[in-house]
Amino acid sequence: QVQLVESGGGLVQAGGSLRLSCAASGRTFSTVAMGWFRQAPGKGREFVAAINWSGTRTYTADSVKGRFAISRNNAKNTVYLQMDSLKPEDTAVYYCNAEISWGTWSPGKYWGQGTQVTVSS
Repeated sequence: QVQLVESGGGLVQAGGSLRLSCAASGRTFSTVAMGWFRQAPGKGREFVAAINWSGTRTYTADSVKGRFAISRNNAKNTVYLQMDSLKPEDTAVYYCNAEISWGTWSPGKYWGQGTQVTVSS
């Protein structure tokens, strides 16, 4: 059974940092692109960041560029999202996604359950 499990969310003040983790099990994802999406209350799911299979290429959405960074450790089958200089508008449920389409940023079929990030002003 394939599972993506996110962790690391929580409540943080504006300007603070959080590091999200996404641990995969059931199969290896070391050969596919991985990504993060988020969904704020009352809004649709939004692409945040992606990383290619080897970790040599990354892409972040304009809304988080310069503040968020995605990385991966294929030996641990884990993807990370380092979030710095957090803003209240970053408040959302953050989802890990596997097999994201590179360039179009369309999500793949595997999703985690999500982790809540709340940024207070």
